[in-house]
Amino acid sequence: MNKTILITGSSSGIGKATAIFFAEQGWKVIATMRKPEQGTELSALKNIWVHPLDVLDPVSIQKAVNEGIERFGKIDVLVNNAGYGAYGPLEVFERENIIRQFNTNVIGLLDVTKAVLPHFRANKDGIIINISSMGGKLTFPFGALYHGTKFAVEGISESLSFEVAAFGVKVKIIEPGATATDFAGRSFDFKNDESIDEYQGLMSRLMKMLNEIGENSVPARVVAEKIYEAATDGSDKLRYPATPDAVALLEKRDQEGDDVFITDFKKQLGLL
Repeated sequence: MNKTILITGSSSGIGKATAIFFAEQGWKVIATMRKPEQGTELSALKNIWVHPLDVLDPVSIQKAVNEGIERFGKIDVLVNNAGYGAYGPLEVFERENIIRQFNTNVIGLLDVTKAVLPHFRANKDGIIINISSMGGKLTFPFGALYHGTKFAVEGISESLSFEVAAFGVKVKIIEPGATATDFAGRSFDFKNDESIDEYQGLMSRLMKMLNEIGENSVPARVVAEKIYEAATDGSDKLRYPATPDAVALLEKRDQEGDDVFITDFKKQLGLL
């Protein structure tokens, strides 16, 4: 019997690439997004069912889960992909921006997971795949909000992996680095106040560094393939660095330890 996957944030980027890749492997795909009219390309593909789901709306979450189960009989894998990045000096963000970042990347992930867990528990089977980032294990300046959410995803996932193992469910974390998506466009909430001189030198150096990293970004399909590996390898492996830069940087931090890694990064940023 073909398996079924539910993916949040499928209108573009990693979510869209994952929907297409799994459909190509013969999976039934529930490709969810806030605005289903943005999923016309996916709707035209075999095995993909586009459905509205807003991670900020618990009613739409439950409706998508219930109707997905009704349509396909079972959900085997959940991919919590929906999210965006808020970047800039912390003091320039309004409180509503801070709340929206955490509601989308953390509370939304928790609400979707909660909606699927009873189904997984009843089946004593299922895989939860949470899209974190290499930014869930290391940070860049001006990313207190975004990195805060991704560090939260890492902790949530690791803790959850213990409790759901009691009924045969697995949790996996995907950690992409530079990926050729529209993250820097509509998925990027950047704020700055150029009148605050103290931040501008560091901001300029960071932007130069990020541009250089972006030049080596990989297609979203590379991450989709890593998600497929996590969904099908049958292992209890928790973390999957998903791009070459993520593999290299996360390995470097593990080998060097916090003090050496952070000191070296400060030197690169001109802070030491």
